[in-house]
Amino acid sequence: MSAIYFISDIHLGLQDEKSEQLKLDKIERLFATIKAEGRSLYMLGDILDYWMEFHHVIPKGFTRFFCLLSDLVRHNIKVVYVAGNHDFYLGRFFDDELGIKTAYGMHELLLDGRKFVIAHGDGLGKGDFSYKLFARFIRNRFNISFLSGMHPDLAIGIMKGLSQLSRAHKPVNLVFETDRLLNFAESLAAEKEFDYFVCGHNHVKGVRELSSGASKYINLGTWIDGSSPYGVFKNGFFQLMEL
Repeated sequence: MSAIYFISDIHLGLQDEKSEQLKLDKIERLFATIKAEGRSLYMLGDILDYWMEFHHVIPKGFTRFFCLLSDLVRHNIKVVYVAGNHDFYLGRFFDDELGIKTAYGMHELLLDGRKFVIAHGDGLGKGDFSYKLFARFIRNRFNISFLSGMHPDLAIGIMKGLSQLSRAHKPVNLVFETDRLLNFAESLAAEKEFDYFVCGHNHVKGVRELSSGASKYINLGTWIDGSSPYGVFKNGFFQLMEL
């Protein structure tokens, strides 16, 4: 049975040129494996460190990544991109030009007989009201239309600034923030049955069995610290792997 892959929090465009090229080299290796052994890829947010889309302009800096994605789709790999807090707003480019399905928020999937709940993780659970208000503001249709009507250099500069603002935002209780998604998964498992809750966002990679005993919490971690984690679901089992 072919495998299903998961990645999150690569933050392309954030780091120096050497680090960015290393990330892209690893993505190319991972995508080669997916083309050979996989059938789908779920990108769970913050793949890009910022994104601003216009009717006739595509921001530079991500061309190699887009070519790798396009090649994946041409090899009949289903690709789904769930927006994260740094993706802000995904327009029609990914759907119409690359053949990638874009989505927001939390989603329930049935994959090879197992129930999955997938999300980036931003805005879930209790607390962090300032971010939730920020997300509503930045994804407001009027504000998106206003930004997309600006000169691209100005609008992209604003989006980069907002990306830095999102990164600089630190909750008062760091322990609570680290556990927030785990606690949310625990509360969700008390309400409904699922096998895996898969997310990213807080960059704390790991697999935890929930107290129900029937569900697992999986955080995919991040690529910005030099590591390159990804998830693989095959033959009824989920594993966190590293390139």
